[in-house]
Amino acid sequence: MTAKAFGKTVSRREAGFTLLELMVVVFIIALAAGIVLPRLPDTEGTRLKNSARNLASGIRFLNDQAIITKKVYRLHLELGENTTRITELSPTGEEMQPQDQFMGRRLVEEGIDIEDASVGSKGVVNEGEMIIPFGPGGLGDGVTIHLKAGKAQYTVIAYPSGGKVTVQEGYQEVTS
Repeated sequence: MTAKAFGKTVSRREAGFTLLELMVVVFIIALAAGIVLPRLPDTEGTRLKNSARNLASGIRFLNDQAIITKKVYRLHLELGENTTRITELSPTGEEMQPQDQFMGRRLVEEGIDIEDASVGSKGVVNEGEMIIPFGPGGLGDGVTIHLKAGKAQYTVIAYPSGGKVTVQEGYQEVTS
């Protein structure tokens, strides 16, 4: 079968691709990308941003749990080891592991540094352990935590009374 295009006779085969052929090619490329992209290694910047978001959601969750359950929780930041853990205070004042699985997950990914943290009047702490308390009224003091990976930095800011937590790129100073 032939057709006339611009004064030339062109066979159907030479006319180009059909819509169906193009759709099949796009589908194959999308399928390959869907398989390959999730397997690519995370970049340091992505891990840093994810850690900041995880830490912010953990703080929000702890604040809400403390208010709802009327229990006291503590977020322990180990600045030298760059780890976090959550404990629940029993009525006798003893620290114990919370029953909620969410509270046992890792908030800061491997390779991400907790540069420093400050809680209200305690000032800035950049080594050792910092304990952030969450009482029946939620978070009592404002909290600022700085995370670092290489030269990139993120700041997690938790405001008292209301449960608002923000994640900001860079090293942000918070003034009271």
